[in-house]
Amino acid sequence: MNALGWAGVLPFAALAGLAFARVPASWDLSLAFLAYSALILSFLGGVRWGRALASGGGAGAFALSVLPSLWAWPAVAWLPPLAACGWLALGFALQGGLDVVWDRSGPPGFRRLRAALSLAVLACHGLFALALALRGAPA
Repeated sequence: MNALGWAGVLPFAALAGLAFARVPASWDLSLAFLAYSALILSFLGGVRWGRALASGGGAGAFALSVLPSLWAWPAVAWLPPLAACGWLALGFALQGGLDVVWDRSGPPGFRRLRAALSLAVLACHGLFALALALRGAPA
């Protein structure tokens, strides 16, 4: 589980790094980073849905599981790249807080892994936002 979790961070880190490099103009790094971010945030909602199914969770647990997708969608649909990056980062912070602080029902090591992965993903969002700001991306 650890290796796969960290493998999921690699595209964030690679795209954040590429955002500081000179890449061909045809590479839309913003679209790639933000789409991947929305996809992974939605995936975390799916994880919560599966955990709710496994534990016989009530309607509230299932409602919480769809929030990450509903949070991510407007970011990639309507927000400019810099604002979308911040919005998605806030979504990861909220989801991480939910998984690490509030929900104590996870398997052993889950909260520790989620905390580390959340911090890494948030750092990548910060680096990507910095690169966008340095390039003069619209806020």
